[in-house]
Amino acid sequence: MTRILASDGMDKAAVAQLEKAGYEVVEQFYEPEELKEKVKEFDALVVRSATKVREPIIDAAAQAGRLQLIIRGGVGMDNIDVEYAREKGITVANTPAASSASVAELTIAHMFSLARFVYMANVTMREGKWEKKAYKGTELCGKTLGLIGMGRIARETASRARGLGMHVLYTNRSGDLPDLPYEWKTMEDLLKESDYVSLHIPAKKDSPALLDAEKIAMMKEGAYLINTARGVLVDSNALCDALDSGHLAGAALDVFPEEPCLDERLLHHPKISLTPHIGASTKEAQKRIGEETVKIIRGMFD
Repeated sequence: MTRILASDGMDKAAVAQLEKAGYEVVEQFYEPEELKEKVKEFDALVVRSATKVREPIIDAAAQAGRLQLIIRGGVGMDNIDVEYAREKGITVANTPAASSASVAELTIAHMFSLARFVYMANVTMREGKWEKKAYKGTELCGKTLGLIGMGRIARETASRARGLGMHVLYTNRSGDLPDLPYEWKTMEDLLKESDYVSLHIPAKKDSPALLDAEKIAMMKEGAYLINTARGVLVDSNALCDALDSGHLAGAALDVFPEEPCLDERLLHHPKISLTPHIGASTKEAQKRIGEETVKIIRGMFD
């Protein structure tokens, strides 16, 4: 029987489909040292963002010779040493389309939260305060959104922002994409011109922050930064410094350099809207991720 380890859980319907097809699915999280031993007992490993599949785990799996497939349920695969696994003969796949809409909607939700102080007013009201005059917000309509990266999630975000009456700019590695109804800019120009800057690119292992103090200083005075991509893309201290000085008006973070986030400066900053890496955490996205995962597994082993 083909055995699948879903170390960060899996959609119930997807588990039922696989079990009906004759697969054994084990939903159990293991710490790295234990996973290094357990992975030898499975044909496929399905992870989300919590499980890190690094070289020692891959070496153990390759030595045992059983593991054939690693699936990242979601988009980014920076928690897996992808090329190393492939060099060892293990197939690595992800489900890039499944969560695009969900992450895009969270990005827009954070923009609304920042523009209208929803994140802070919710807290102060529960403290018994009625600070109506403190929360004079702004409208998203007429503002400029700058997207760093123009993959699936960025495109979903752009279409929603355009529907809200925002002007959309983007920058990416491949340059201007003439099929898109948005304006391409260099990174520097995008940072200078955008009222909201949102990150939608993968992170490379051990790479320095894309938005460091120098890049954040380029951003428009009073702009907002949203990161639903990867925490390491932003220099956390430089971000907080820019918020403290008033150069940036606010920030929204769904991802952090270390998760769970223990950075007290980020956690308690009054200008930051926070969520615990829930970009893909919708019922619809989880269902789609499960369906894509089943398709990949059955395509490999049936």
